[in-house]
Amino acid sequence: MDNRKDKLVSFDMDMTLLNHADFKIPQSALRAINRMRNHCYIVIATGRDLDASYSAGLADPVRPDAIIHLNGNKITVGDELIFEHCIDRDLVIRLLRFAEGKKFALGLTTGSEDYYVNPEYVVRQDEVRFGISERNFCDPWKLPDMPVRTMAYIGDERFVPEIEAAFPELKLPLFSSRMGADVIEKKASKAEGLKRLCAYYGLSLADTVAFGDSMNDIEIIRTAGIGVAMGNSVDALKEAADYVTAPVGEDGVWKACEHLGLI
Repeated sequence: MDNRKDKLVSFDMDMTLLNHADFKIPQSALRAINRMRNHCYIVIATGRDLDASYSAGLADPVRPDAIIHLNGNKITVGDELIFEHCIDRDLVIRLLRFAEGKKFALGLTTGSEDYYVNPEYVVRQDEVRFGISERNFCDPWKLPDMPVRTMAYIGDERFVPEIEAAFPELKLPLFSSRMGADVIEKKASKAEGLKRLCAYYGLSLADTVAFGDSMNDIEIIRTAGIGVAMGNSVDALKEAADYVTAPVGEDGVWKACEHLGLI
């Protein structure tokens, strides 16, 4: 472990590092990260599982020291898994039963397989976003016997309060697109992942900076020593942040790192 590093800088992936306009990480963001690398631990904190096939290669240009996957339910440092938590089997069953026949999809994607109740809503969203849907749908009732760390809600945001009311142990922070949400236990968050990495590296939370754009970033933005909201962030995140930078497509990461004296 490199004890010379005195800070930890955490980045959300989608619409913080990864610009959905061209599905690339801006070169200015990568230059900023490379300038910080010698004195900062570089961390990605995402709702994705970056080890999954659908996210393959996204982290490669960043070369992170550590990754907080799945909103804190899985943490890796290099190739080492240092933390993992799975949702209780009974809760998975109750969620699947609740979702049956509703006007939204609920499930997850793992590897190249998609396990969703009401998969037609996933197909609809794919066709809106990509013009095509090429999913490999499998029986969602296999999920109770699989390791489920987090789930995904796909559908209109107006149904989210219904799920949160029925399952008070859960939270559903909306995607930045507002076309769905993560389904997470309330005790899980990117912030908890940040705390675990601070313990691992022997750093204080005061020595951390976190970047984000959507509601699954709000806890880590509030917990980090400095929380940075992208210019394309939802308003609630901007209000919670210590600093609001430019949007992802306007060199927001570079400008914030420069403003904060990180580069």
